[in-house]
Amino acid sequence: MLQLSDLIKLKKTRKRVGRGGDRGGTSGKGHKGQRSRSGFSGELKAFFEGGQMPLPRRLPARGFNNFAKKDVRIVNIKSLEAKFQSGDVVDRESLKKVGILKGRGTYLIKILGVGKLTKALNVKVDKVSKAAKQIIEAAGGKVYHESKEISSGINS
Repeated sequence: MLQLSDLIKLKKTRKRVGRGGDRGGTSGKGHKGQRSRSGFSGELKAFFEGGQMPLPRRLPARGFNNFAKKDVRIVNIKSLEAKFQSGDVVDRESLKKVGILKGRGTYLIKILGVGKLTKALNVKVDKVSKAAKQIIEAAGGKVYHESKEISSGINS
């Protein structure tokens, strides 16, 4: 018959360290130090150096990665003159097709006014300098902006 005094415990009791017993006063944890303290999880980080200044902080900081930088590919008017026929549409796909732009990734395309243009082209790119816009329109072409932005100079 089942008695209250005969019940089997469902959970093991935790070993309470440092409270006597046959393991001595430190209960097998050695003397002092981080690993003997309460709250020590049993594992240190792989790069932990025992309280010494960590290696990444001892080394000097070098370089800078600008997260806000935009990759702008420059295309000159003379390149358009050499690769396109009159009435062609100049956009991202056509520039890749004729070999002016190469590579993958996200980038902006800017047309600069270096060179002469004798063909009427329809230009649909991200940025066009003022000089390039004047040259394209003087040749009978049109400029359509995807970003609705006309800027002057290389840096803008």
